[in-house]
Amino acid sequence: MLRFLLFSLLLTAVFFQGRAQDYSIIDKRAIRYFEEGEGYLLRRQLPEAKEKFKEAYLRSKDFYEAYIRHAQILLSSGQASEALEVVKMGQSRLAIKESDFFKGKMGWLEGQIYLQMGDFPQALKTVTENQPFFTPEFLESEAYQKKKRQLEIIAEGIKNPLQLKKERLPAPLNQFRLQYFPVLTADGQRIFFTKRDGISPRDHEDIYFSNYENGHWTSPEPISVLINTRYNEGTCTISADGNLLIFTSCDTPDSFGSCDLYLTEKIDGTWQKPENMGKEVNSRFWDSQPSLSADGSTLFFSSNRPNGEGENDIWYAERQTDGKWSEAKNMGEKVNTSGNEVSPFVFFNNTILFFASDGHDGFGGKDIFLSRFGPKGFEKPENLGYPINDQKDQLALFITAEKDYAYYTENNYSLDRVDSSFLYRFDFPQEIDLGEKIIVTEGRVINEETGEPVDAMLSLVDLDKDSTLYRFKAEGIDGTFTMIYPDQAFSGLYVEKKGFMPKIYNVDRDSLKNRKNLEVKLEPIASGNYFVFENVFFDFDETSLKPASESSLNRLVKFLDDHPSVAILIAGHTDNVGNDTYNVTLSKKRAEKVRAFLIDAGIAGERINTVGKGSSEPLRPNDTEENRSYNRRIEVEIQ
Repeated sequence: MLRFLLFSLLLTAVFFQGRAQDYSIIDKRAIRYFEEGEGYLLRRQLPEAKEKFKEAYLRSKDFYEAYIRHAQILLSSGQASEALEVVKMGQSRLAIKESDFFKGKMGWLEGQIYLQMGDFPQALKTVTENQPFFTPEFLESEAYQKKKRQLEIIAEGIKNPLQLKKERLPAPLNQFRLQYFPVLTADGQRIFFTKRDGISPRDHEDIYFSNYENGHWTSPEPISVLINTRYNEGTCTISADGNLLIFTSCDTPDSFGSCDLYLTEKIDGTWQKPENMGKEVNSRFWDSQPSLSADGSTLFFSSNRPNGEGENDIWYAERQTDGKWSEAKNMGEKVNTSGNEVSPFVFFNNTILFFASDGHDGFGGKDIFLSRFGPKGFEKPENLGYPINDQKDQLALFITAEKDYAYYTENNYSLDRVDSSFLYRFDFPQEIDLGEKIIVTEGRVINEETGEPVDAMLSLVDLDKDSTLYRFKAEGIDGTFTMIYPDQAFSGLYVEKKGFMPKIYNVDRDSLKNRKNLEVKLEPIASGNYFVFENVFFDFDETSLKPASESSLNRLVKFLDDHPSVAILIAGHTDNVGNDTYNVTLSKKRAEKVRAFLIDAGIAGERINTVGKGSSEPLRPNDTEENRSYNRRIEVEIQ
């Protein structure tokens, strides 16, 4: 809001160019009141300034400059209705002749008041009617051109509004004066938010959560005594499975700057002691408002560190294969501006980034924008439109995986300060394309021999590109996992844990999409145990490995590297098409091709034996092509 005050004063300066210290009146006492008010204004003593400007126009009813200044301060303090009354009073005092300058000045200010009140049609009408009275200098100014673009966006937005209904979240949520930055787990059954004890920046912040049970939200509770401390904690993000939390903590003893990002994991149902994410992510400045991609691979956040594009920028860091985080990088000038870009949120498909900005052209204050990931990175942002964005600050958007609701924070202001903030939601409009349908696969990983849970890693892989696109972790206390990913042509799912045989799936063939009860049984490594080596492909009647096999083969290389004492038998199998002798030979040759790949990758040949079993051990009857495809396989047995 203070930015608006300074902007208003800039516009006034443009209007008054060339007038020096000439005023619309000659009453010296009224002028003295006005100049005393200017002094208070420079010192930001707004109540005293307002009183002096009021005294000035009460002393001299034709003192138009005093009406304007008083109204500007009222407007910047969030008192739009009072500001409108002052402007209307001043307009009623305008002389019939030689008043075009002040008519234009008050008309422009009246339009800005309507903008802040959210009466967009009246704002557009007022500005249009008064445009003939604006000075040439003002019309050519950068400040006017920026406001003109805003008015054009507003005109288009209200002509084609999105159909949605905003609603404040019901009790027992929103029971505090300040709550903000909502995030939800992938299933939408738990909401986290930041709660502040008062409106002062020094007031205490903590992270709270509430569960959705039997159609209602439960009473909010603090997240954990290990996370909420005597320092300020807030603005968090959580992985899709609810087991990894990254949050902001300020002024802690081990911080690098004013606010840093911290990470904690839930193990056996309990949040662990948080750790500072380190100097690769954090800086000596303000680092806050994190958003973690659904698979936990990329972290977006806002920071005012130097070497950015503006005041606050969006930065990102990537999680490496060893679990450490890369050095944070700036999102660049397409996303960031000379203004403020804050509260990033990356949607569950990892390809759409939402954020709030007052630097991109919008409806006023901070608007919410989206940027789509394209061939050259994140692209030019799009304004989400009206009425998602309006005259207020829109912050902290969170969209559910089902795309049904968007949650956000709305601030209320008083005297140039946030007076309260509450959690809202709206039904997300279908007109805004969020890409492919989001798929959810839920289940648990257990030890096949004991039935105990296993905290395995699950990786969704694009076999054609040999790239891991999404990684998820099963929770240790009961082995449960939630995988959330876009409906793309994923080929492989690998479930791995050191000390166990890997489990390999073909996502489409094994019908894993939208499964709610997938039970993955991992066998401990032991002689005689084996697994079907899925996603190793040969052309019909051929022994050469297809390129899409490389991803699985590399996984087997890693498995053998992680378990150097393990020796394996690679068994080739065919269906029953062809004679037995030919099928045994074919299956043996295919097993040898796998062995050759492993040796080329550095695995000692004496650890790898092969056998061809032809069609002697079918998994399914060879009565359909689908069943025969299951029988054509490679198996790996521990020796």
